[in-house]
Amino acid sequence: MGLMPARIIPLHDDRSLAVAMSPAAGPPSLPLADTLARPLRDLRISVTDRCNFRCGYCMPKQVFDKHHEFLPHADLLSFEEITRLAGVFTGLGVEKLRITGGEPTLRRGLETLIAMLARLRTPDGRVPDLTLTTNGSTLVKKAAGLRAAGLKRLTVSLDGLDDAVFQRMNDVGFPVATVLDGIAAAQAAGLGPIKVNMVVQRGVNDDQILPMARHFRHSGVVLRFIEYMDVGTTNGWRMDQVLPSAEVLRRIAAEWPLQPLSHSAPGETAQRWAYADGGGEIGLISSVTQAFCGDCNRARLSTEGRLYTCLFAHRGHDLRALLRGEPVDDAQLARAIAGVWTGRSDRYSQLRGTAQAAAEPRVEMHYIGG
Repeated sequence: MGLMPARIIPLHDDRSLAVAMSPAAGPPSLPLADTLARPLRDLRISVTDRCNFRCGYCMPKQVFDKHHEFLPHADLLSFEEITRLAGVFTGLGVEKLRITGGEPTLRRGLETLIAMLARLRTPDGRVPDLTLTTNGSTLVKKAAGLRAAGLKRLTVSLDGLDDAVFQRMNDVGFPVATVLDGIAAAQAAGLGPIKVNMVVQRGVNDDQILPMARHFRHSGVVLRFIEYMDVGTTNGWRMDQVLPSAEVLRRIAAEWPLQPLSHSAPGETAQRWAYADGGGEIGLISSVTQAFCGDCNRARLSTEGRLYTCLFAHRGHDLRALLRGEPVDDAQLARAIAGVWTGRSDRYSQLRGTAQAAAEPRVEMHYIGG
């Protein structure tokens, strides 16, 4: 039996949202801000809950085994539904659209969706930043087509260079060479800048920090190290497996001097550091030891159309029901979404370890993307 997602709040059952959807409420006041004055700028769209890897920190094999029931295709948002919602979000101030999963390249016809999203424009006529997060397993075949469809750049998840370590991490025996070939194919296709994300677990793959840094120096790829996080409830997270970003920084700086860089954009999750010799840059994402909730500007749309306002959320709002129920226009959708965002108060990473944070189950990462 499949895992239950986090608790769902039907929008039509929320009295404040019903009021927000009323034409009498008028258009949302822009820019949108939540209860902590954080704007809405980034939408992450999960297009599938399936993945061909079984990384222990996301989809451990003992839970997501051959008996696990993934969502039937009819439950997934169609490309037309995704594009319609993305258009409403861009009208509300979203400037960045990130396609996630599961492994998004497993969604059949993904290039068609990319082409549809690439035609969207912000109210002032700008093209939203359109990007994708992938495990890189299919990039050799798909990179050129994704770029031709309109994808601008991508992020590849890669947790080690040593093949034995990498295969142990993905737990399906997938070779690291294929992912590296995929990154090369993406660069050749003109996707960039490419980012590579490494989730670091103490005693599991932290011996790969320096080999990864050495490999991607002078490559044009931005390597980012992510602290092992307690996303969902199935990954057996333990604090003693978290290697603080400060320790990652110390190890790399001892080998190659580093210089701090400023954030590239408001709400950026990574602390940026440049190699002093011009070898490129690295990023440190420190959700556990240095919470960055204070300027989080990201919303997440699940595979079946639930709106989540935090990676660690315990509830989602059912947008698919609005799309497939009584006819609603885009203005009503905008008011509903604005009602969710303006009521947002999430700050899980700041509350981690408190009774309040532990009180509710958390949605699984493969369901809403990273």
